[in-house]
Amino acid sequence: MSDAKMKRTLTGIVTSDKMDKTVTVLVERKVKHPLLGKIIRVSKKYHAHDEANEFHTGDQVMIEECRPLAKTKAWRVAELLVKGVAV
Repeated sequence: MSDAKMKRTLTGIVTSDKMDKTVTVLVERKVKHPLLGKIIRVSKKYHAHDEANEFHTGDQVMIEECRPLAKTKAWRVAELLVKGVAV
């Protein structure tokens, strides 16, 4: 591992692009319930920095951790994985 500090990355769907230079990304992961053993979906929303306002609702993106940019924003959109369909 050449990089001393590897940045954490997550993959999710953009759910809101109404803010300036910020998108809301919904990240879903599957975990096993501790008692029942059933696989359940756990989701969390992250605010991610989008400098050029280029990502829109429905896009699948990869976000990476960065320094805190605002009170609730400490992630940056790294790349576009799949372009969402326009509604």
